[in-house]
Parts: sequence; structure tokens; C-alpha cells
Amino acid sequence: MVVDLLVEESGWDEDHLGDLAGTACGAALAAFDLDPDRFEISLLGCDDTRIATLNADFRGKPTPTNVLSWPASDIPLPPGQMPDLPVPDPHGPPVELGDIAIAHETCVAEAAEQAKPFDDHVCHLLVHATLHLLGFDHINDGDAALMEKLETRILETLGIPDPY
Repeated sequence: MVVDLLVEESGWDEDHLGDLAGTACGAALAAFDLDPDRFEISLLGCDDTRIATLNADFRGKPTPTNVLSWPASDIPLPPGQMPDLPVPDPHGPPVELGDIAIAHETCVAEAAEQAKPFDDHVCHLLVHATLHLLGFDHINDGDAALMEKLETRILETLGIPDPY
């Protein structure tokens, strides 16, 4: 898994966030028999101020959130169904899936509030964001149930308990 990482918030340890992203995002891809080495994501490790600005700009919500994602391509998703997964060219460069931003302060607060290990919570959010990059969403109940089921199954492969 190629992770193009930019760390703006000093609370993130660059090497550790990169390792967590490689593991979590790679596991999400492997769950669909996609070779993680054939894919690339851009990841921004930021603070609450930066993610609030991004959330305002892209979602019209001027508040911090834990994670945001922007797929590289528009993938139509019929309600309650699997999206068409990307097929990389085995001889070409890695497929760019898109961008993820994750906010340190919100992740720390949520992990503490939910009594979860910080790394487990960050891995969950990165798996969640990767599913968005693959075209999954949780706009309706059926899609939300599918995403939660996939997240739980993927996290289980990493030894992380059901976050729900």
C-alpha cells in the first residue's frame, strides 16, 4: 500500500500514522482480494482546526470531525449493493484511490470517551475512510448496515474488537 502522507499536527507520529494507514487501508483492500501494493492513498494527519475547515468547505459543516475522505473517482453506488471495485493495471502505476484527512484531537477524545485503544480507533476510522474511497457509503440504513458489517469483519482480521 502506497501511503502519501502529510502530517500537519505534531500529535501524530509520522511513522506510526503511516504504519497504521498501511495496515488498516491494506486490510480493507485485501478484504476484497485487492492487492494493496497496487493502490495508493493520500493521507493528511491534521488537527481539529484544519479538519473543521475542510468539513466546512466540502460538507458545509464548520465543525471538527474525526475523518474525511474524497474518492479519486465518482463511483455510483446502487442502494444496498456493492460498488464496482477498481481493477488496477498489473503493469501500470498504483491506482490512486483518493484522499483521507484524520484529526488528532478528535481521535484522542473519541478513543478516551469510548474507552478504546487509540490505535484501534484510528485503524477503524482508516478502514471506514478506505471503504468510502472504494465507493461504499452509509447514506441509508441498508448501506450503513453493509459498511458496519464490512468494517467489523476487516477489523477482526487485525485483532481489533467490533467497534459497534
